Amino acid sequence: MTRDIFAGDPPPPLRRSVDGQQPAARIGDGHIGGKAAGLMSARQLLADEFDSAKHAEITVDVPRFVVLTTDVFDAFMRSPALQEVVTSGRPDERIAHEFQKHDIPFEYVGDLRMIVEGLRRPIAVRSSSMLEDRLAHPFAGVYETKMIPNNEPDPDARFQKLVEAIKYVYASMFFRGAINYLKTVGKSPADEKMAVLLQEVVGAEHGDRFYPHVSGVGRSYNYYAFGRARPEDGVANLALGLGKMIVDGGVSWAYCPAYPKMPPPFASPRDQMKATQTQFWAVNMGTPPAFDPISETEYLQIHALADADYDGILDFVASSYDGAADRLVPGLRDKWPRVINFAPVLEYDRFPLNDLIVSVMDACERSLGSDVEIEFAITLPTKTQRTAHFGFLQVRPMAGAGDRVEVPDAAPKDWYELIRSDGVLGNGVDEEICDIVYVRPEAFEFKHSKTVAREIELANQALLEAGRMYLLIGFGRWGSSDPWLGIPVQWSQVCAAQTIVEASIEGARVDASQGSHFFHNLSSFGVSYFTVRDGETAVDWLWLDDQETIAETQFVRHVRLKQPLRVVVDGRTSRGVIYRR
Repeated sequence: MTRDIFAGDPPPPLRRSVDGQQPAARIGDGHIGGKAAGLMSARQLLADEFDSAKHAEITVDVPRFVVLTTDVFDAFMRSPALQEVVTSGRPDERIAHEFQKHDIPFEYVGDLRMIVEGLRRPIAVRSSSMLEDRLAHPFAGVYETKMIPNNEPDPDARFQKLVEAIKYVYASMFFRGAINYLKTVGKSPADEKMAVLLQEVVGAEHGDRFYPHVSGVGRSYNYYAFGRARPEDGVANLALGLGKMIVDGGVSWAYCPAYPKMPPPFASPRDQMKATQTQFWAVNMGTPPAFDPISETEYLQIHALADADYDGILDFVASSYDGAADRLVPGLRDKWPRVINFAPVLEYDRFPLNDLIVSVMDACERSLGSDVEIEFAITLPTKTQRTAHFGFLQVRPMAGAGDRVEVPDAAPKDWYELIRSDGVLGNGVDEEICDIVYVRPEAFEFKHSKTVAREIELANQALLEAGRMYLLIGFGRWGSSDPWLGIPVQWSQVCAAQTIVEASIEGARVDASQGSHFFHNLSSFGVSYFTVRDGETAVDWLWLDDQETIAETQFVRHVRLKQPLRVVVDGRTSRGVIYRR
């Protein structure tokens, strides 16, 4: 039986914040929110379920955090001017600017100053709302997170940056994407309250850069199992640097924890080199950037692999490419190109990374009684620091495969196949979709993907307001932050879609990813996600072009059918089919 640890119970006891040095503390007397409750649960399950003796060479913990409880938010929001702002329908940028003009209630200022005076490492300022991380609707990635370097000599400057970040997270509750998300779950801002987590960032400082060696997302159920792996064997996504690379849908390394040495799905080492991570995110510890308190990435920078190579931290995570032999050699070779494939730790066991990930996920499953998603960050042993650190950042229950569904091999009488795939996320039968929004294949190129995202948002908004769910068809990886990998939509831009199709297009092959918040929202909302590859039933574009047009833009077309589609997905086998009349 799944245990719901986010059901609005009284907040777990937390010590009052004194100086930011306690493992877990609070400011205020209100609720701590779902994300903080998850961290409290993570601390408890590590104590109850995790066998630390098996991993004695690794420090496994929840990084220190302080919760700014919901009553602080309530006090901040009492301003009539702010109430007018959040109901005005203004753009996100205007809302964020207005929030910066208002002060944190005076009675909490002293505690916040104590934090920056006692903690001199980067801080992640994260949302922890009352509705976040519930089993049914986890709100993954809906609200903003901001990291600050917290390294200025002047404590007043550190305090000011912390307060700016808190107000930015508060404002994000009223951004358009968050409001749209609330609508899809039948809620409004009146149903929500915001607590804020102030959490120590896991990582190490390398000159002007601060970042972990490895960030990761692990899921105990994998809707994109390949090779001999089964869905219940799970999946992990790893990346060099901050986890923003993964949760924003960028390039990461996906593998099955049950088979960490299984060959990756690339045709050649050269293909692997082209398709793997070439950049990483870090906290900027150097020259302060231009003042921009309403930017999530104000204190973040993206770097090339050469910078990590210079920092001397690629030895555990990279292979070197031998161009003459077209082969990859685990570890570093002088002047050979680097490939971030984590082969030294996954294939050659230089560090027991996979065993640790499996142990933590198993402990979470036993504790919560359901499939889980975890987020973590790791610093590996170095010449100066012999002990590795596994920072446990998040645990969420995730929706399972659901009821048993059979996908027929042939279409029923009077039905025709529109799409069939052996790589589908989801489970169940849907017979209510009459609207289809699709990217026109003759007009699409990845260089236009940002424009495509905006046009899809307009169609989604109209359908959301009309209360109509729809089928969405496009190219590349949906939800990617990289426009050259797919269409970079946020969840709020497609939140009325009930089935989403990632179709193939000539000259573009992007491997599916489920390490992002976007994909977590898909599974938690029961949205089916079809990946259509070469050799599978192609989309019948000519039939789509013959349907009644409701709206059309430069790249996107919205059509409506007289009779609904029939979507059938088997989550046990990852097979699915979409029938049309």
